[in-house]
Amino acid sequence: MKNSKSAKAVTRAAVIATLYVILTELSTLMGLSSGVIQVRFSEALTVLPFFTPVAIPGLFIGCIISNLLAGGALLDIVFGSIATLIGAFGTYLFRKRSIYIAPIFPILANTLIIPHILKLVYGFEGTVLYFTSTVFAGEVISCAALGIPLMMLLKKRKELLGLIVG
Repeated sequence: MKNSKSAKAVTRAAVIATLYVILTELSTLMGLSSGVIQVRFSEALTVLPFFTPVAIPGLFIGCIISNLLAGGALLDIVFGSIATLIGAFGTYLFRKRSIYIAPIFPILANTLIIPHILKLVYGFEGTVLYFTSTVFAGEVISCAALGIPLMMLLKKRKELLGLIVG
């Protein structure tokens, strides 16, 4: 019985990682997934730890793979993925609160970490304050504007939620 639960958890985490990669690649095709202004559709999934802890490793691994596929610098791959991990973990810790709280942690983690990567690692022209505002805007779109409706859909459609949490 325990092996069956472990296998299901690993499978669900893998599905979430795969969805993260696919949605990031979709954003890439639209020119939105990297650079100073980023709107990764995959970041909407950072609200999933509200429903299940298996989303945390799934999001982290999905972000690592996405950053590798994008050809990101090593520090971006490491710290960008850590930002997603911190955000997902924060969402999980506050899962008993309102769905409107869930996107706050990924937004904050990325807004505090990614601007420094853009400036120090990639050397983009602009100030950290400017990058902070652009990353914040992109994360609000990804995590809140897309993530909250996703959460509402999952709460309404228990069969969809069952695929993730089950």
